Amino acid sequence: MVILALKFLSLMTPLRQILSLLILAIFLFQCGTSPKGDSAFFEILIKADQKTYTPLDTLDLSVLTKLSLKADSIQWSAQNTSMGTVPIELGTLSLSDWPMGTHKIQALVYTSEGPKKITKEFTIVAPQKPEVYTYTILERFPHDINAYTQGLEFDGDDLFESTGQYGQSSLRKLDLTQGKVLRNEPLDHSFFAEGITVFDDKIIQLTWRENTGLVYNKETLELIDQFQYDKSLQGWGLCNDGTLLYKSDGTQKIWKLDPKTYKELGYIEVYTDKLKIDQINELEWVDGKIYANIYQKDAIAIVDPQSGAVEGVINLKGLQKEVTQHKALDVLNGIAYNGTPGELFITGKNWDQIFKIKVQLKQ
Repeated sequence: MVILALKFLSLMTPLRQILSLLILAIFLFQCGTSPKGDSAFFEILIKADQKTYTPLDTLDLSVLTKLSLKADSIQWSAQNTSMGTVPIELGTLSLSDWPMGTHKIQALVYTSEGPKKITKEFTIVAPQKPEVYTYTILERFPHDINAYTQGLEFDGDDLFESTGQYGQSSLRKLDLTQGKVLRNEPLDHSFFAEGITVFDDKIIQLTWRENTGLVYNKETLELIDQFQYDKSLQGWGLCNDGTLLYKSDGTQKIWKLDPKTYKELGYIEVYTDKLKIDQINELEWVDGKIYANIYQKDAIAIVDPQSGAVEGVINLKGLQKEVTQHKALDVLNGIAYNGTPGELFITGKNWDQIFKIKVQLKQ
């Protein structure tokens, strides 16, 4: 209809074109081409509006009336990734114990013309800057230079490794001291292996874009089960706290999985006090925290598994220069913890060494 009107206008004189355009504009406005939706009537305001908030903040909420329609009453609620829909009393929302990430406030405004639903997003970041840690190399162990390391994990004295690349992916059991591969189970060439974790008598291994997790007998490395991902985009890193599995997918999200059904139970989002941290890769559970490699960064983030706040960053700059430099050399990836506080075993993709390091606060 609008196209036909414009064609008709092109046949008119300039003065008649102007008058006809005014009439057309009024007609279109009355027919609903003015701003649509309930947000045309009302808008949510946050007192002391900021770009980001922390769990230390409390939001004071109000509704701005944009047109003449009157608000009789307001029902407030908010969407929390871990808590679901949360009612808000008297337009005041405490962010205490809320996880990091982007959430949504909703106001259901009751009027003489029925309820109007409006929303506003807000982002929560960590309440303080992460502490910065550095490292000292304690020992060096030989490592297969052809291993494209995707996951590294101790089970007692046993060390397991997942290696990636299509046609080269495997699950391995290693002799740390000698650098030998004691057992090697290659994957089907259709799989690109990613992170692993040991849970009870099983080893669980992710694949990258194949939407498939693989489950092995820990003693024999025999493949005994498979599972499919749900909402998580891909498989990158994996660890566990003895109760839940934690899975990264290359974004800022770390997913919580049921270790029996492998069902996704929710997720946390990883943020510092300034910004979100995405491309989270290999994971390791260390003394109640998630240690996370950040893809293509010489750093490990120390993450609160409840909130997603980055509490510390281990600066590993310079470690890659300690290995043999070669054409296939790739990034830092591989964190293993054997239970000794303050010590980690670190390697990377196609590195020829595994490093035992001491982690300490930077002075």
